[in-house]
Amino acid sequence: MTRPGSFRVASRNRAYEAYLDPTIRAARRVRRILDSLRAEIEDGDTRVAARRVFERPREIYRLEIESSSLGYQRTTLLDRDSLDELLAMEGIRALIEMRE
Repeated sequence: MTRPGSFRVASRNRAYEAYLDPTIRAARRVRRILDSLRAEIEDGDTRVAARRVFERPREIYRLEIESSSLGYQRTTLLDRDSLDELLAMEGIRALIEMRE
């Protein structure tokens, strides 16, 4: 018989120690954001534009996704490395209009 108040947690992540490192958490967060952006950009009825808003101390780009069928606009700020990673994904570079 189990003690009262003790129960098994089935949804706990087994690799919990990996989530303690801030660099790993940040990298996973960036990956989720880029995957979300890729999914929205690949949707057929979107217009995507990117432009640089800051040059120093880091290059920051503003990515604007407009979907006329859903009637909304998404704006995301990305650094140069993240934008390059997004543009390296298959078929994405042709769909993004680069502005100055």
